Amino acid sequence: MALTRAGISVGRPPSARYNLLGAIRGSGMQTRLIFRLIDNGTGRQLWAHRSDGVLADAAETYLATRIAAALQSSLRAAEIDHALRKPHTDLGADDFALRAMPGVLSLDAEGNARALELLHRAMELDPTHALATALAAWAHIQRVVYHFTAEAQQERARAFQLAQKARGLSSDPTVLAVIGNALTLLGELDTADAVISKALSLDGGSAWAWGRSGWIDAYRGDPVSAIERFKISLDLAPQDPLAFNNMVGIGCAHFAAGNYAEAARWQQRGLIGHPSASWVHRTLCPAYVLAGAKSEARRSFGALREEYPQLTLSEVQTGMPPLPEAYRNLVVAALHGVGLPD
Repeated sequence: MALTRAGISVGRPPSARYNLLGAIRGSGMQTRLIFRLIDNGTGRQLWAHRSDGVLADAAETYLATRIAAALQSSLRAAEIDHALRKPHTDLGADDFALRAMPGVLSLDAEGNARALELLHRAMELDPTHALATALAAWAHIQRVVYHFTAEAQQERARAFQLAQKARGLSSDPTVLAVIGNALTLLGELDTADAVISKALSLDGGSAWAWGRSGWIDAYRGDPVSAIERFKISLDLAPQDPLAFNNMVGIGCAHFAAGNYAEAARWQQRGLIGHPSASWVHRTLCPAYVLAGAKSEARRSFGALREEYPQLTLSEVQTGMPPLPEAYRNLVVAALHGVGLPD
């Protein structure tokens, strides 16, 4: 039931593509659960998990939700790998959408461009493909927020159009989480909140939805709730490709709370986990400035300028996600102070 709520089709061997094996060892406080996820086609082990003493501490429904959450990232990666191994002549809309997903999740310029090519192909094959449409909406608004384009207005309009279309195509919790990502970056916080709340009502173990709900709280100026939600997402899926973005989010929430050294520490952790996300320096550098870490601020500013040599304060303001006004003003003032031109 937990897997089905997460949008995963569940069958029985030998028809299923993956086989989830489980065993219970010991008893009482010494009870432990052992799980393995096997690719039936290749025999390859994709995931393993062990929990000690859990049956004495938690309800079965809680355990099922946790296990389903932990499985999602591995199953998603396995499905992407399956799509990548298929002959090009056999690719359908599902395959193109899956092939595009790593590029969308990369949150970097190269991955974004590659993903959009694949997503447009998916939507040509199936104009009503929900996942491809949602991912394309998110990818187009990424181009604005992360300074991948000089055509911000057109990209924003295209992202909004696709997000609105995707909302009418599916109630799958993963698709809803992706739509929520796009709507949040578009500044449609109330609509994004409704979409993410629906995703969580369908699948309370969706790490993507929990992470996005953290960003919504951060943008609304509630850093305490935001940090709590980001940490839930990290706890559910610590190895997920978007785990680094939760760390960046925790850093941004600490920044909003005035904890600048802690803000810098968490954002740096996120950047270490995903070095190509150079846009993090837009808020990491100001965190260092306000924490009084001058040498770190200079290094961060240098990294920002190296990746975006033509970036101006005006472009930062145009691309910045819907952060609270006080936060935005601090960021702009700090970047101006270290030398970013108007």
